[in-house]
Amino acid sequence: MDTLALEATQPKKAQNGAVSLLPGPPTPAKRKPAKKTKKAVVFFEVEILDAKTKDKLCFLDKVEPNATIGEIKSMFHKSHPQWYPARQSIRLDPKGKSLKDEDVLQHLPVGTTATFYFRDLGAQISWVTVFLTEYAGPLLIYLMFYFRVPFIYAPKYDFTTSKHWVVHLACMCHSFHYVKRLLETLFVHRFSHGTMPLRNIFKNCTYYWGFAAWMAYYINHPLYTPPTYGEQQIRLALTVFLFCQIGNFSIHIALRNLRPPGSKTRKIPYPTKNPFTWIFLLVSCPNYTYELGSWLGFTLMTQCLPVAFFTLVGFIQMTVWAKGKHRSYLKEFRDYPTLRSPILPFIL
Repeated sequence: MDTLALEATQPKKAQNGAVSLLPGPPTPAKRKPAKKTKKAVVFFEVEILDAKTKDKLCFLDKVEPNATIGEIKSMFHKSHPQWYPARQSIRLDPKGKSLKDEDVLQHLPVGTTATFYFRDLGAQISWVTVFLTEYAGPLLIYLMFYFRVPFIYAPKYDFTTSKHWVVHLACMCHSFHYVKRLLETLFVHRFSHGTMPLRNIFKNCTYYWGFAAWMAYYINHPLYTPPTYGEQQIRLALTVFLFCQIGNFSIHIALRNLRPPGSKTRKIPYPTKNPFTWIFLLVSCPNYTYELGSWLGFTLMTQCLPVAFFTLVGFIQMTVWAKGKHRSYLKEFRDYPTLRSPILPFIL
């Protein structure tokens, strides 16, 4: 009886295969997948002070850690529209060097509250505009003297031509040089910096235009005398000039191919299949070496003192640039070839 009563009180397993309600072993509960915790982003506070007066110019809140200096310049520009990014110099120290636009905030030696110093670089102008202006001037100025336009020489020489063929050759070489420079500016050069101070255009134009007028005045003067050794000297000088012009162009092409369009990456330049680039084995800045050779050839061709002086001044300036670039290569690349000299193999 007791057994039957107990069975009656317990649910039976259905014969059609349904699951019985009889108590069985407990089924394990399914665990919910753990939610991934998002890593908190630590934002920066950026304070920009005037490098001279130390006055606070701008405070930027919640700046992302991967923001670049270029982006910070754009943020600063919004609060100070008169200082566009190209005009700004942002530094870690008031007297320190300018930070690069591609420098990342979190990689700089600053805390989450970063202090930078601002210096106004003055009005800026694009490199392309400067180069086109300073190169177009000598081309046109020289031609004015070559055609002997009025008010340059005595009236009786207006629009006359020289009887010496070297004068005409010199005009062709001078014009070729500056037309080449203009075309390279438009189609070859890739500038690491988009702008330069506006005041530089006046300094550069004074240098190039002034020397072009000085040289052209004497070379195209009615009383000009040809070189001492005549045709032999002129032909040698022309060979040197053309050789160096081709070499200079070859180096510019090689340097262009090192930097992809829109990039500021720097690489060690090495010789290519072009024999004119093999000088890279010995010189860091062979474009200046070839430029010097071109003007030495032009000096020999014209045997003109103003041309020689222009060549000397240009050599001094190019040496300064070459030494600076050479030091930059040595500092940036540990495996930079030690055999190279800045501008003259084994000498300078």
